[in-house]
Amino acid sequence: MNELYTFAVELTLWLLAAFSVIVWALIVIKGVQNFLVARRNRRFTQAFWGAADLNAAAALENHQGSAAQVAQVGFRTLRNADSSSGHDLEHSWDRQDLLERHLRQQIQKERRSLESGLAVLASIGTTAPFVGLFGTVFGIIEALTAITSSSSASIEVVAGPIGHALIATGFGIAVAIPAVLAYNYFLRRLKLVAADLDDFATDFVTLVQKAGFRIKPTAVTTKLPNRNTEAGAATDKSPEVFA
Repeated sequence: MNELYTFAVELTLWLLAAFSVIVWALIVIKGVQNFLVARRNRRFTQAFWGAADLNAAAALENHQGSAAQVAQVGFRTLRNADSSSGHDLEHSWDRQDLLERHLRQQIQKERRSLESGLAVLASIGTTAPFVGLFGTVFGIIEALTAITSSSSASIEVVAGPIGHALIATGFGIAVAIPAVLAYNYFLRRLKLVAADLDDFATDFVTLVQKAGFRIKPTAVTTKLPNRNTEAGAATDKSPEVFA
């Protein structure tokens, strides 16, 4: 029976070790993610507000980050509204409502991306101490069983099982503390990024409203035909330009 109790304590310690690896892996991943999001949003907003006009801002490329994704969705929505003549439910909105709807949906997507992993941190942070106590209980039972079998309560009999039990408790607390701290920090960062995206979307709608909710389509030109490719080719054709 003592072997069963010892196995339960060791299993608890291995489970807490796995929790610790998951917590620190998530801390590193979420830390890198938040760092990249903050830097990319800062670069894009600087380029966006530094553009000459709204059409110049719509032509910004090679930008990543949540703010850039929100802006791209907004510009794409307006272009699709100009080019679409459908009469289904998807196109039954007016331009402002359609734009606000798509911006709101994209912000929710960005929030879900930043929220990924936070539930795991919260779960480990709240359950790790209890998992440690679970191992402690079996350690104490092992100590009491040793006392009963040896009919002695000397320190040599109880020191090992009690020490094993206390290690499980301490390990559980050691796993929970960084998980809770990381969860609170990343949740705070999530709220700040979401607030910045909401502010950016509001400013975006205001700018587009001044432009009548219309964006100039991007001009696409074809290559000029080579007049010397064929000897008998007609020479009076003008180059085609598609706007």
